Amino acid sequence: MKSLTTLFGFLFLLTSLTFAQDEATWSFSLEDKGKGEIDLVAEAKIKKGWHLYDTDIPDGGPSPTQLSFDKVTGAEPVGEFHADGKQATVKYDAIFQMNIGTFQDNARFVQRLRVTDKAGFSIQGDVRAQACDNSSCTPPLPHDFSFTAAELPATITVAAPTVSAASETSLPLTTLSPAQVADSLQVSAPIAAISAEIDGDGLWTPVIDELQVFGVKGGTTGMSLFWIFFSGFIGGLIALVTPCVWPMIPMTVSFFLKRNKTEKKKAVTEALVYGSAIIVIYVVMGLLITGIFGASALNNLATSALFNLIFFALLVVFAIAFFGGFDLVLPSKWTNRMDEKADKTSGALSIFFMAFTLVLVSFSCTGPIIGTLLVEAAVSGNILGPAIGMLGFAIAPAIPFVLFAIFPSWLTNLPKSGGWLNSVKVVLGFLELALALKFLSVADLAYGWGIFDREVFLVLWIVIFTLLGIYLLGKLKFPGDNDLRHITVPRLFLSIISLAFAIYMIPGLWGAPLKATSAFSPPLYTQDFNLYNGEVHARAMDYETGVAMAKQQDKPVLIDFSGYGCVNCRKMEASVWTDPRVKNILDNEYILITLMVDDKTRLPEIIEVNENERTTRLKTVGDKWSYLQRHKFGANAQPYYIALDHEGKPLSPSYAYDESVEKYLEFLQAGLTNFKK
Repeated sequence: MKSLTTLFGFLFLLTSLTFAQDEATWSFSLEDKGKGEIDLVAEAKIKKGWHLYDTDIPDGGPSPTQLSFDKVTGAEPVGEFHADGKQATVKYDAIFQMNIGTFQDNARFVQRLRVTDKAGFSIQGDVRAQACDNSSCTPPLPHDFSFTAAELPATITVAAPTVSAASETSLPLTTLSPAQVADSLQVSAPIAAISAEIDGDGLWTPVIDELQVFGVKGGTTGMSLFWIFFSGFIGGLIALVTPCVWPMIPMTVSFFLKRNKTEKKKAVTEALVYGSAIIVIYVVMGLLITGIFGASALNNLATSALFNLIFFALLVVFAIAFFGGFDLVLPSKWTNRMDEKADKTSGALSIFFMAFTLVLVSFSCTGPIIGTLLVEAAVSGNILGPAIGMLGFAIAPAIPFVLFAIFPSWLTNLPKSGGWLNSVKVVLGFLELALALKFLSVADLAYGWGIFDREVFLVLWIVIFTLLGIYLLGKLKFPGDNDLRHITVPRLFLSIISLAFAIYMIPGLWGAPLKATSAFSPPLYTQDFNLYNGEVHARAMDYETGVAMAKQQDKPVLIDFSGYGCVNCRKMEASVWTDPRVKNILDNEYILITLMVDDKTRLPEIIEVNENERTTRLKTVGDKWSYLQRHKFGANAQPYYIALDHEGKPLSPSYAYDESVEKYLEFLQAGLTNFKK
């Protein structure tokens, strides 16, 4: 019998193919160019058959090679980051329909720096480059560099510095001044200016008190601990029906199916341990990560390319195991050790792993529900309230998952547990394979790779659910399946549902909204071929730009805090925004601004802000919009809709996830009415 070693081997192969290959090996150095100037040199050795893209790529093309500084002290950049020496090979790319420069074998890039303080010199940052061959591309992950004064070329000479307060701090940072509306992501200003702009700029001034006048509470302050616990518990119950939690149900059933087939008492005990682990991990990880790294840390994890690609690979491996590719069993050596220490670490660690996986996966969907609790911990510093709320939230999903964990022990006692059990595993395998594509889609959307559009997703789902329907009819067999002389009535109805669902998705290839899949599939705007014209498009993807547009057209602003990995955002767009009445108001009465809080696009310069008496560094566009939501509105949940006037003041209560079209219309009309007063 194949063992768990096969699983680890296959998983290692998948993850190594996805992440571990160094298609380009980077090295960094400093070169003295005279007159107190140096070149930061980034050299890449490129694997045969692969290429890197140039630094100057037209809009709509692939990811260019980019340099980002996290810190620059005792120096200042001169000019742009560019290729040096070997010129890029420029060819017409039929996919992107443009001329694109690429490098093969090796490449050299430089950034000129003027040293202003030799003793205090220090730089940190990274280079991001996408490597591609004829069939695939790697994500543009960061390659870090760091240099101090001791690593400067010995020959460099620097004139006596005349240091200003601003030049001693670090790299100039992007300002958020509304006067620089169109260039809010390009113009630079000193660090000292950014705090003043955010503190004094009306567009960024907090309006939490004004929202409370409308009846919107910014956090848990003032609520009794009982109601905080109860609110968290209700939120946890709601989280159970989110798409991110669904994949864990078959994984949990399969995991406990292999354990304690005859020892019901032990199965119940381990199920209770599993539930307790869920509660502890939720509370500790949620508060610890948020308290240390900030309120958007959990969302950053859930939308990171590495996390989503690893979990995509993990779910694919589980699907293959369910199909009979290998068995999820421990090697004999491990089994013997577990027999010796059955009541000690082995069982507990494996149960803890399952609980930890549940918590990680669910954060991308449950984040909007528990967001305000986490904001309270990260922004106000009040730990007790969010801790009680997180406890209530964690208990809610822990209870049914304990029942799911106990359920397999009941299955083993059923008298007819033959071939039907293998059929259950195969069906779960199809579902795992379908749900795995969601995690691949989140990574693709957050990083803007553009390789997994909506039609690609739908084609794969149509094929998967068609094959599932055929399997349920007994026309497709896997290892372990029994010969079927006839199919049962439940199999027939499940087959009808699966095949009908596959047919239902076919119009989506031409742009139909498909509300039933909107929580899983990429947004409609990613579709290349679209005959449907009922979707709503944001007028701006930048806060200040949108406000300036609203002033010119004398319309109120509607901010849509969204995210590429936000499934509830997709559901609102497909279920509410497509209503003709809502669409008419959004298109004609408001200036709709969509701000993606998980946009991984690097800011031209890092922004440093003071949040809860500590410095927070905003590195990406998503960091900037997430901070705006926390700082100005005291919230961190998506979707989050707020109507504003031209001065950044709220016109009505904020609106969160609720698919009631009538309530959303009332929210929009309230904003319009107050704007016209």
